[in-house]
Amino acid sequence: MTQNKTYTIDGMTCNGCVASVKKQLESIPEIINADVDLTSKTASIKSNSLVSLVTLRSALSTKYNIDPVAKNQEVTVNSTASESKLQQLKPLLLILSYITVASVLLHYKSGNLSSIMIDFMGLFFIVFSFFKMLDLKGFPISFRMYDPLAKAIPIYANIYPFIETALGLMFLMRYNITIALIVTLIILSITTVGVIRTLLDKKKIQCACLGTALKLPMTEATLIENGIMLVMVIIMLSKQFILF
Repeated sequence: MTQNKTYTIDGMTCNGCVASVKKQLESIPEIINADVDLTSKTASIKSNSLVSLVTLRSALSTKYNIDPVAKNQEVTVNSTASESKLQQLKPLLLILSYITVASVLLHYKSGNLSSIMIDFMGLFFIVFSFFKMLDLKGFPISFRMYDPLAKAIPIYANIYPFIETALGLMFLMRYNITIALIVTLIILSITTVGVIRTLLDKKKIQCACLGTALKLPMTEATLIENGIMLVMVIIMLSKQFILF
């Protein structure tokens, strides 16, 4: 019979800690899965049988301390996480709003929708790559937790912020737009697959879309954000090929 228990984890400070704690806990044979959340400092453990606290503590390095969460405390943790989700997503929503307004204002006289979308994508990549650049060591660890290509080819996670910067410049400078659109379609499609898998598995991890400087949870907002970009890319590619 499977067991599901929640524990508090002290000592975690970054996504590297999350990945380390998850790996150490899942090294215990009885544990099926361990969902570790940096925001609430908790770990939800699913196991084949009851795992003793001694076993859990022995599996973790001395940097971390694990304690069981009482049932009444667990409700509080889940409730607080739910209530704060919108607050946590506030930076992402503000950034998307600013990018949208800026893109529209740049072309409000002409009303050229294609130009608005190209500038939106360009500003999107420049702004998002900036936040990833703030922690070039921590970002790859977080990104590899859900992006399929980054998991298969670790170096891809390290160069991804630079790919975004290059794409942003290509869109804003109107340089090889077709190539930029195709590359964007490929990388965002791959990432979106990873996001969907994470959401379906109900894993509680940090979204790396704004790097690790801002603690954003992986939610449906990430999927919507990628979806908007993909719709724009498909529309622009359709226009490109129709012109040919």
